[in-house]
Amino acid sequence: MSSPEFPSGVVPAESSLRSVMPSAAAALGVPEYENALDWPATRRAIVVLVDGLGRAVLRRFGGHAPFLKQAMAEHGRVLQVAVPTTTAASLTSLGTGVDPGEHGVVGYDVLDPDRGVVVNQLGGWDERTDPAAWQPLPTVLQRCQADGVETVTVSLPAFADSALTRASLRGGEFLGATTMAARGQRALQTVGRNRDRAFVYLYFNELDKAGHRTGVGSPDWLYALEEIDAVLRRLHSRLPANTTLGITGDHGMVDVPATRRIDYAALTADGDLERPELLDGVAHTAGEPRLVQLHVEAQASAQRREALCAAWQETWGAHAWVLTRDEAIQAGWFGARVTERVRPRIGDLLIAAHGDLALYDGRRVGAHAFDMVGHHGAPTRAEREVPFLLLGA
Repeated sequence: MSSPEFPSGVVPAESSLRSVMPSAAAALGVPEYENALDWPATRRAIVVLVDGLGRAVLRRFGGHAPFLKQAMAEHGRVLQVAVPTTTAASLTSLGTGVDPGEHGVVGYDVLDPDRGVVVNQLGGWDERTDPAAWQPLPTVLQRCQADGVETVTVSLPAFADSALTRASLRGGEFLGATTMAARGQRALQTVGRNRDRAFVYLYFNELDKAGHRTGVGSPDWLYALEEIDAVLRRLHSRLPANTTLGITGDHGMVDVPATRRIDYAALTADGDLERPELLDGVAHTAGEPRLVQLHVEAQASAQRREALCAAWQETWGAHAWVLTRDEAIQAGWFGARVTERVRPRIGDLLIAAHGDLALYDGRRVGAHAFDMVGHHGAPTRAEREVPFLLLGA
């Protein structure tokens, strides 16, 4: 462990992103859910997820989001997301109410140990991976629908039948809208027409996209933040009576300069690995640039595994935490419980950046990946802490 600030410990329910949807469901009277966030009893609930809205970036750029800034000051609290701090894992925790160690979406790229293939959990699912089998736990949306609650997801049309939606946020009706303003209006229409109970999940991905492309605080990113703030202010101002609005994020984001976006599988002019010791005995690389997960060959000896860990520690230990799967699980990174179904999906060796570092396997990613400015995935506070605002009509 290379840093005295090593982030350990399981996130309690009252401070965790996984508690947002269950708390809203409990407030609607859906049985068997704990209201860990003290969501007031309501007839209609809207959960808004702003992808990439970390607590640190909201605090730093709150002047561009006056509604969110004021609401955070008056009604907000800080939640934590589980590790890894990546969209696929966090949205699945939001949708199921459990941490990655139970739902199984343990990263951006995740090894399917039964088939020996790495599956991208956002847009790269292959046809042989059944989302409902990969993540078999019931979702909060499904349970709300079964209890008679009008249950609606409002998001981009492209996500209507995506594999991640089917794995993590299945249940109820899906309403697609391209612009942020139109999505906010669709959410309002849903709660406005309902005379009984309604649960709306509203998703915005524009802030995260801008951050990846041009960085936190860039003009494009600030424009997205300002528009989201305006849409949410309008949504809140028009809420019907007995309706509550919860707003949160799935992770924060940090910028990584081009000189610190490193290809750890770079080749020499002769086609050999520049640092072969970093991949000696590695069967699969997975995870994300700020939390690399290495799966070691099953037949690798204990000495070979120790040498691999030592090589990563020597090369990147000053800028990243280097730890084994057992150490990560013991630290509670994937939640309080990691099931036997999920355990082999986690890498044998994990490299989690705590500095301005992003590590790629250039054999698996295109050149465009190295153009990405904003990153997340590691367990730093900037990436792990998100705001949670709970507002009434």
